[in-house]
Amino acid sequence: MPLLDSLSPLDGGVDLLLILLSVLTSMISASMGVGGGTLLIMTMAQVMPGAALIPVHGMVQLGSNGGRALMMLRHLTWPILAAFVPGALLGALAASWMLVRLSTGVLELTIAGFVLFTLWGPGLPKRSLGRLGTAIAGAITTLLSSLVGASGPMVAAFIKQHGGSRQATVATFAACMTLQHLTKAFVFGVAGFVFHDWLWLIALMIAAGVVGTWLGLRLLGRLSEHRFDGLFRWGLTLLALRLIWLGLQRLGVIG
Repeated sequence: MPLLDSLSPLDGGVDLLLILLSVLTSMISASMGVGGGTLLIMTMAQVMPGAALIPVHGMVQLGSNGGRALMMLRHLTWPILAAFVPGALLGALAASWMLVRLSTGVLELTIAGFVLFTLWGPGLPKRSLGRLGTAIAGAITTLLSSLVGASGPMVAAFIKQHGGSRQATVATFAACMTLQHLTKAFVFGVAGFVFHDWLWLIALMIAAGVVGTWLGLRLLGRLSEHRFDGLFRWGLTLLALRLIWLGLQRLGVIG
């Protein structure tokens, strides 16, 4: 498969697998609101060099979430996004100064704890959902996104606390994640990562993600608010449990 082999430094068969997976994961995120990006980075981590994982995943997710946000623009909750932007920019600036790949499991456990608390606990106080609280959430999650690529569940759980329809939740989450992934181009560009070797794979995965998003939005339209809420809540819970397992492994608590 010479053509597929030329898409990236990976084997052509692996490239094809990632392109097809981009369709599936985008469909999951568009219909359930969350989960596709985490599934994608889990799979990419098995086949890609560590130095390329977060920047390549970030660019693919930029295209996938950007397409979803554009398709659902009329459902976007603009005040949340406007409050999120300044914090995200500060978080990206901080990440450009302290870009490292964190190996300890403490961060994963912290994210999982936040997600589970917002889903099953008494919820966040109203003050934390205001402009300042949303800006702080934007800063923290953007920093985490650049460092470990695992902030999606935290952003989704935070946006869910604002309430709103299933369409508003998916659209606003997609817009916030688009902004976060856009900052990664700056952060990893400053860090010297060479995107050129991966551009064709990134472009085809983005195109595949647009197809998956279109399919997922058709499915979202058929879901009731109750069914969507259940899928969203349990999807995030499973992602949080996976983060707990990963964090305990990194801390050496479990094998």
